[in-house]
Amino acid sequence: MNLSKLSTISQFAGDLCYLFLAIVAVWGLYCVVVVWRRTNQLRFRSEAEYSEFLTSVESYLAAEDIQSAEQVVVDDDRAAAQLTKLSIELRETEPAKLRHLLADRYQRDVSSDLEYRLSWVNTVIKTAPMLGLFGTVLGMMSAFGRLGANSGGVEAAGLAEDISLALITTAIGLAIAIPMSLAVASLNIRIRKLEEQVNFGLSRVLDCLPGRPAALARR
Repeated sequence: MNLSKLSTISQFAGDLCYLFLAIVAVWGLYCVVVVWRRTNQLRFRSEAEYSEFLTSVESYLAAEDIQSAEQVVVDDDRAAAQLTKLSIELRETEPAKLRHLLADRYQRDVSSDLEYRLSWVNTVIKTAPMLGLFGTVLGMMSAFGRLGANSGGVEAAGLAEDISLALITTAIGLAIAIPMSLAVASLNIRIRKLEEQVNFGLSRVLDCLPGRPAALARR
């Protein structure tokens, strides 16, 4: 292949590399924002708010006022509230089976969606540096192609452009991957806290369901 033609193709592919890096960055940022907002929607903002919610539900269940307990959770889209609603509706189910059903519902409605989005962010973290490395290879190919095609001398500006492609794409790939890695770590912590919050609340609710001794509910 003609070396000058190789240099031209490498430059064009390098420009495409910038485009793909931008697409990957936007998609990763979108997934991070979606997971962040979703966890905010699913959890209680403070321990005081959550404690007040649980106390209200427990008081109605202790008085066997099922209708009032359901009213507390009926319009609440947070994970703990929706699972509390389900546990009240299935209160006559055997405790072990009820816990299994609640865990399955949490996995299906909450965890699976969050894990799906996080898997895309992890893909972005792996892909961005690889695209940066690809841009580096293209930049060096273009630079060597330019050197080979111009034995009489090469303009410094053109050579610098090829080398800058090699360095800039790598830097962009790392600039995408590093913040995304920190974002994933933060989101995983938020998801674990959400799960702990739900488990703690459901344990209290199951202990208070009418007709269920605490010892039986813990089995």
